[in-house]
Amino acid sequence: MVDGGQHPNPRKAAEGYHLRVLEVDEQCAEAVRRIFAEYISGRGDRAIATGLNRDGIPCPSARRPDQNRHRPGDGWQGSTVRAILDNPRYTGYAFFGRWTRHELLLDPDDVAAGYVTRFRKTSPEKVIRSRQPAHPAIVSVEVFTEAQLLRRSKSVGGLKTARKTERAERPTKQTYLFRGRIRCSVCGRKMEASPRKHGMYYRCPARTLAPGSPALASHPPAIYLREDVIQDAVNDWLGEVFAPANVDRTVAKVVASQPGAAVAQNGRETAKQRLATAEAHMNRFQEAIKAGIDPAALVEAMNEAQAARAAARAELEGAPAPNTVSDAEIYAAIDSLGDVGAVLKEAKLETLAALYQSVDLQVLYTHTAHEADVIIKPVGRVNNAHDRGGTRLP
Repeated sequence: MVDGGQHPNPRKAAEGYHLRVLEVDEQCAEAVRRIFAEYISGRGDRAIATGLNRDGIPCPSARRPDQNRHRPGDGWQGSTVRAILDNPRYTGYAFFGRWTRHELLLDPDDVAAGYVTRFRKTSPEKVIRSRQPAHPAIVSVEVFTEAQLLRRSKSVGGLKTARKTERAERPTKQTYLFRGRIRCSVCGRKMEASPRKHGMYYRCPARTLAPGSPALASHPPAIYLREDVIQDAVNDWLGEVFAPANVDRTVAKVVASQPGAAVAQNGRETAKQRLATAEAHMNRFQEAIKAGIDPAALVEAMNEAQAARAAARAELEGAPAPNTVSDAEIYAAIDSLGDVGAVLKEAKLETLAALYQSVDLQVLYTHTAHEADVIIKPVGRVNNAHDRGGTRLP
């Protein structure tokens, strides 16, 4: 059974769906029909997922892990049910262009910073549907349409528990600084924002885990992390990373983390060894001449050593590896930031959220030790490498 979630390439997903849907057995088809029937009867996404887990029905990622490598396979979740309810391919028709690819600038003021790829849901009028059914239907068009109308009516009605169809575009009343950036070290899931009167928290509730999940054995009823605590710790750490006393170490890590930098570094080390060997040979030849050896007998060997020395020097003094940023450019970028620590302390939440997004900040929280491992993307034009050294924040 296909997962029904977002596919990184919608066109290929649509093309391959016809083959995969033929492999759906009756148990999988019955699970899909059950989801639609229970939703139309009034049950919510999470309640449906709980019932499926209770009855021991395997989720898509558990049944077909080869097609869902990006999912843990630890049971049904509300998001899985929601994806199936939103997938029109269960009606038997083929759909094309449901998702469109967008290349967005990481920094609109700095084109050299590179791009990030995002997939967004296409507006309904731009989605193409096949004229005839492309594979056997699991639910009828009428049932699917009824489920979609019910979901939209809940959204319009303003029910707090209803999920809007366009979740990514759902407006929020306040800025969640670490939205989607904090994960629980016990189960690996993203911790959700949980506003309280005395502060903003992020929590990971055990009740959302599937029954029988291995994480349940060590997962507390709920894990909480205060936003202001992690915010101050992260900002202090970022201030230290770019502080003058640590800037040399930071630049070295950024340079080393670039794609191809390791290969370039190995090449430089090899060139240094060749240079040292050639110079050692030249010194021995000079000592031999001083000791009385006929220089004519060493001409060929000296020429070879000189050629090797020249080649090694040229390699060391050559241009940097392609698609890498030099240490001078990184120093200049850091200098342009000014006093990072002071700027972070005075920045607004919206500014901090944009900064965390630009460096792709990720947090793994360990509640037993009250520590967090933080990973960021290096500054400059390095787009695919991460500073995975991280840090442990109390």
